[in-house]
Amino acid sequence: MSYRQNYEAWLRDFSQDTDTRAELISIANDEKEIEERFYKDLSFGTAGMRGLLGAGMNRMNVYTVRRATQGLADFLRADPGRAEQGVVIAYDSRRMSPEFARETALVLCANGIPAYLFDALRPVALLSFGVRYLKAAAGVVITASHNPPEHNGYKVYGEDGAQIGPETADAVTAAIKALGFGDAKRMTEAEALEKGLLRLIGNRDVDDEYMRRVKTLSIHPETVREAGKDLKIVYTPLHGSGNVPVRRILKEIGVTNVSVVKEQEAPDPNFSTIRVPNPEDPAAFTLAIRLAKEVGADVIFGTDPDCDRLGVAVRDKSGQFRLLTGNQIGCLMLYYIISGKQAQGTLPGNGAVVKSIVSTELARAICGHFGVALYDTLTGFKFIGEKIQQFEDTGEHTFLFGFEESYGYLSSTFVRDKDGVNASLLIAEAAAYYGTQGKTLWDVMEEIFRKFGYYLEYVESTTLPGIDGLKVMGEIMARIRKSPPREIGGVKVKRVLDFMAGTDTEMDSGKVAGLDYPHSDVLYFAMEGGHFVCVRPSGTEPKIKLYLNVNAGTEHEAKEMLDLLKEDAENLLRAED
Repeated sequence: MSYRQNYEAWLRDFSQDTDTRAELISIANDEKEIEERFYKDLSFGTAGMRGLLGAGMNRMNVYTVRRATQGLADFLRADPGRAEQGVVIAYDSRRMSPEFARETALVLCANGIPAYLFDALRPVALLSFGVRYLKAAAGVVITASHNPPEHNGYKVYGEDGAQIGPETADAVTAAIKALGFGDAKRMTEAEALEKGLLRLIGNRDVDDEYMRRVKTLSIHPETVREAGKDLKIVYTPLHGSGNVPVRRILKEIGVTNVSVVKEQEAPDPNFSTIRVPNPEDPAAFTLAIRLAKEVGADVIFGTDPDCDRLGVAVRDKSGQFRLLTGNQIGCLMLYYIISGKQAQGTLPGNGAVVKSIVSTELARAICGHFGVALYDTLTGFKFIGEKIQQFEDTGEHTFLFGFEESYGYLSSTFVRDKDGVNASLLIAEAAAYYGTQGKTLWDVMEEIFRKFGYYLEYVESTTLPGIDGLKVMGEIMARIRKSPPREIGGVKVKRVLDFMAGTDTEMDSGKVAGLDYPHSDVLYFAMEGGHFVCVRPSGTEPKIKLYLNVNAGTEHEAKEMLDLLKEDAENLLRAED
């Protein structure tokens, strides 16, 4: 059907829903808005669904959530044994998150599938842990992570606690596409409770066991118990789900001097104090830095609404607060874990670290120094989760740490997604541990640079919303793919890795090798000197992203190289007139 026919069908089919009907009538004279809402279904993939809230098939609403859940239920019921295991459901502080979580639970219950619903907002990591701990068949978390408040999302996890892979996503998508928007089964909450299908997780068992296991990730527990009380931390949950678990884990390891940004402490679906609740955005730390100066804090933490990302600010040599990049935070944790385990004699001989292809090559230098294997994956923490499972299945490696430059980190195997609580423990403990040696975290970062080289990075995101934006992104990628640059900023491109075509091409010889990765719309330019430039459309937002990573012997030289590449690389993203 055309977008106009879809619009009229929704007006007709949901005429009894006065709110939805009123919203649809309000756009009756806005043809562009009708097209945006009805030209396609809201996409479902390995990251589930994510989009603007509102009425329409290309929006997040109760009908798209119910339909997706019915598709998931049909997929699970194809294997009755798995369906009986049930599904764990969590949600964050966003608009409609509790309502969407409840709708998800009641559709599952109507299909005879037990639904384990957390009684209040929880971090993504607790959902991942809960799926594994309760031996459930799947998990769903209602979140749009760090997107603006007008967005929400629906992420699906497999029984291993990781986001579903492409094969499962395709199967669930096929089940969803076979359904109309009014086809979802539904049960009342009273009936679901009476039949024992709706099971509320509120007795803290899952939370307590998760916290117990997170504490086992400590590298120097005795040191932090002694020195933790002297460490001053300012923390902001950015109105999200991290407030309770992050403060709890810090208190339980002995870090008791924690000041919370009061204006951002309470869950707030509008994220009233910030433009975007993203710890990658320096503006998100404005209130935290102000408080840190007032209380004389050593370190600042910030987590996003679903508490899977951690941002950190530390004092530099001048005493001013410096926001660390996701790569710097990841490398601080990596160095702390590996050097600590080596000193204690507990570093496994088959230890391995996993990072995304767009994350810093500094990690490779650190791992090489300690004799630890390093694996690269496509962007998306589900691929790191897959590597953990692969290591366990084969016994080839012991997982030590995984990270992405986009502020996601994990050092456990009992969770299979990025974990802001785990990351908070590690950074707080590292700050306390190095503090006993008279060092700040910035001192340690500079030590790492002096030892392994100065690695700097730059990320640019160009927002291209709607149908036109998708078209422009496709045109940009096609143009670069057709005529890849032989040099960028005067620096020679040695290899072009096209993850869509699955090819690795040497620019000088023209020799082409295969890539052992899932197909993805990513172009990666490996350059002379160990630098790289990468371009890819975002999988969760209407953006095309450019990544630059450079290294040099000194910070000044690294900055010069970054400036050299930046302008030329930015031209790659310019749409043709």
